[in-house]
Amino acid sequence: MLFEQSQKLMADAVECSRQMGININVAVFDQGGNLCAFLRMDNSPLGSVEIAQKKARSAVLFGAPTEALGQLVKNQRLDSFEQTNNGLILFAGGEPVYQQQRLIGGVGISGGAAAEDKEIALTAIRMSGLSNTRTKDES
Repeated sequence: MLFEQSQKLMADAVECSRQMGININVAVFDQGGNLCAFLRMDNSPLGSVEIAQKKARSAVLFGAPTEALGQLVKNQRLDSFEQTNNGLILFAGGEPVYQQQRLIGGVGISGGAAAEDKEIALTAIRMSGLSNTRTKDES
């Protein structure tokens, strides 16, 4: 993921979260699972710093939304799955980021309810002209 893309994702996430009245932590990881950008809004939960980062990294490692990973773990009874890879997050708010059908990174949002975090992540990806799925239907 390019520097400019990670900065735009963060700015778009902050814009969306402000409109929703939620203070968040936002983490952007590159396709190799490395942190490339992070922002903590004033008054966002301190415990959410690590959660946002783990959401983004989890989404990159598996190329899937963290919520979908959680459902897979539940359906397949993959006990202790979340303890692999130095800790994974298995609830909503982490999304993979694709450009032209290629995984380029992931974004993790934490600070609101899981559904709100997911909405912010998806909105930021869309606003940035990227996708959270490997499809040809990118904006």
